[in-house]
Amino acid sequence: MNAMETDEVSVVLPPTTTSGLALSLHPLPILNISEHLTRLKLQQNRPDPFVLGALLGTQNGREVEIVNTFELAVVGDDISLVDHEFLVSRRDQYKQVFPSLEFIGWYTVTTKPTMQHIALHDQFTTYCSTPLLLILQPSLVLTSNSGDAHAQTLPLKAYEPTIELRDRKSRSVYIEVPYNVETGEAERIAVDWTARGGGSGTSLESHLQTQRSAVKMLHERILILIKYLTDVIGGQARPDQSILRSLSALLASLPATENKHFREEFDTEYEDVQLTAFLASLTKSTNILNDLVDKHLVLTAGKDERGGPRRRIGRQGAPGDWDRFH
Repeated sequence: MNAMETDEVSVVLPPTTTSGLALSLHPLPILNISEHLTRLKLQQNRPDPFVLGALLGTQNGREVEIVNTFELAVVGDDISLVDHEFLVSRRDQYKQVFPSLEFIGWYTVTTKPTMQHIALHDQFTTYCSTPLLLILQPSLVLTSNSGDAHAQTLPLKAYEPTIELRDRKSRSVYIEVPYNVETGEAERIAVDWTARGGGSGTSLESHLQTQRSAVKMLHERILILIKYLTDVIGGQARPDQSILRSLSALLASLPATENKHFREEFDTEYEDVQLTAFLASLTKSTNILNDLVDKHLVLTAGKDERGGPRRRIGRQGAPGDWDRFH
């Protein structure tokens, strides 16, 4: 169990209490929080590491957008004490790049808010009067009782802090806030790009991945046909004459791979492909060599301006091979 989940006192108001906050969540914070948790799990080799970060966004009255996040640090091993110097430094750095984004809350990973989260909340009121809390619940399986396929299924919950009066005493509590996932055109492209594997490859690799998927699917369907024919021959499946005729027509339309002309044409195309790949590699190497020569000429030109022309003498007093580049 996470260290932040030891308290049993509920600090969340019942669902009958609603918040008038209109909250929009962008995809980038979701990706950042998930990546933060995954990385800490691998680094600490623990299933439930302590995760803490800040939320950046914009607020216009009761309309709030969570646009970005950054990670936070704690003082030493005390997870209840935020490193404020680090927080201010990172906030100012983000402010220089994204001047429109403000500190609007913090995030962590837990099943539900507790009194220890209230203690952390009080430390963030210096930077925002009502800092929101966004929690990731990776172990929670959300189900929709309404059966609505479009119901909110992300393992994330947002909370707005408020004050509850009970027995003439006040205490800080949270109200759950419903949110909408809002994406722009650029964000949709980025999420799709990330889902496809990011920028680790080129358009050629993307094309090859598509071809590989197509060949894999073809191979799986051929195995299904082979199994069907094997079962028909063995008497385990009922023969379907229309399917058998279709298979016979398909086999008749395939080229004869053992034909001499087919083999010659195949070898020719294979050699052409290999030659094209070799030429591409040679062109790339030539470009690298050309860049290297250009850099050398720039360096030597600066030396010649300071110290005059210099020549390298080869054998029998002839100019060296290097001088041919000048």
